[in-house]
Amino acid sequence: MTLITHGSFAIERVYPAAPARVFAAWSDIETKQRWFIGPEGWTQIRRELTLEPGGREILHGRFPSGMETLYTARFHAVSRDERIVAVYDMHLSGTHHSVSLSTVEFIPEGDGTRLVYTEQIAWLDGTSAAEGNAARERGVGWHLDNLRRLLTGP
Repeated sequence: MTLITHGSFAIERVYPAAPARVFAAWSDIETKQRWFIGPEGWTQIRRELTLEPGGREILHGRFPSGMETLYTARFHAVSRDERIVAVYDMHLSGTHHSVSLSTVEFIPEGDGTRLVYTEQIAWLDGTSAAEGNAARERGVGWHLDNLRRLLTGP
């Protein structure tokens, strides 16, 4: 039997864009696919996004090595320009890797937005909490940095 390990982390970023614009980057599939992507060499297989309570998001891709990633989320609470609450599963090449509760808060700050991302994770495949949390926090931070580049780009 594989024991479940648990973890959590929170990341804050301040973006020079109004909450409506930052929220739109999460809710519009065309915009989200510009920053919520796999790393170099990763190829998208499938993407879906319906950002509403009961809606879902799917992002399926493959690395050159053949390893596949499958992210499937169900949205539980969505308040336009304010918050997104979702539960998501991550599968790695068919193995159920983790289940997470994630919250995203869009807080007005001056002319910009303070984004607070919080995640609570159950690692299902033997991943140690320390290793898994560090890797997941780096990955989410990378995505949020991609979002910054999108919001501040030309």
